[in-house]
Amino acid sequence: MYKVIPSGVLKDTETIDYDELEQIAERERPKLIIGGGSAYSRIIDFVRMRQIADKVGAKYMVDMAHFAGLVAGGAHPSPVPHCHVVTSTTHKTLRGPRAGMVLCKQDLATALDKIVFPGIQGGPLVHIMAAKAVCFLEALQPAFKDYARQVVANAKALAHKTMDEGYRVISGGTDTHLFLMDVFAKGMLGSEAENALGQAGITVNKNAIPFDTNPPLKPSGIRIGTPALTTRGMKEKEMQQVGAWMAEALNNRKDSQVLGRIRRQVHELAEAFPLYPELRITAGAA
Repeated sequence: MYKVIPSGVLKDTETIDYDELEQIAERERPKLIIGGGSAYSRIIDFVRMRQIADKVGAKYMVDMAHFAGLVAGGAHPSPVPHCHVVTSTTHKTLRGPRAGMVLCKQDLATALDKIVFPGIQGGPLVHIMAAKAVCFLEALQPAFKDYARQVVANAKALAHKTMDEGYRVISGGTDTHLFLMDVFAKGMLGSEAENALGQAGITVNKNAIPFDTNPPLKPSGIRIGTPALTTRGMKEKEMQQVGAWMAEALNNRKDSQVLGRIRRQVHELAEAFPLYPELRITAGAA
């Protein structure tokens, strides 16, 4: 249905190449320019992208599904003032139900409403609407700002620890809740790293990295995020431990005894930071 033209990142910094984006926009004259990403760890220049869109007469849309919670908590710039349309999930960093939302300027509201229903959506799920209301109420609380700031602080701490352990982090760090690690530089595929860490009780996912020489299903990297650990109450100290475990597991990815021992240690850490401490039942309790 659409002609999609990608733009890329700079090879030396692995960050968005805005000059290339502008050149492509001037050449192709698109109707829509889209920002956002599921594995980009740096803050996007929303102002520059809007300027490019205005220059070529395009609408500008950002999908903030990944960092919406950071925006709500004041730990990330908001794309809303600079966009014609903003889309987002309500899970991920926003910590709500598995659902979504669309924000737009008033002049586009009628057209968007029509395409959402009956264009692409059926009957509403009222229980999810209620869950969204609770999610938004939680995001308005002062404690949510603390959570958002800690998510970013934890991601930075974990990224730096993995680099200290000798692993390359894409773009040299993170400004958000996630980062990519190049494991192929250490002689393994992302799928191998994902599997080894899974055996050690640490959940990540294989992920392509910029200029990846390997195929998408066997990429060179893994993606790591900190919202779940932060929700459990972990801070920079725990990120140091998690980073050390990750490096040890990857360095000993074929040693089941090492992976098993790390898994037990991970379980002990998780037990020390339960999701619902007020509901924790001690052994022998009725």
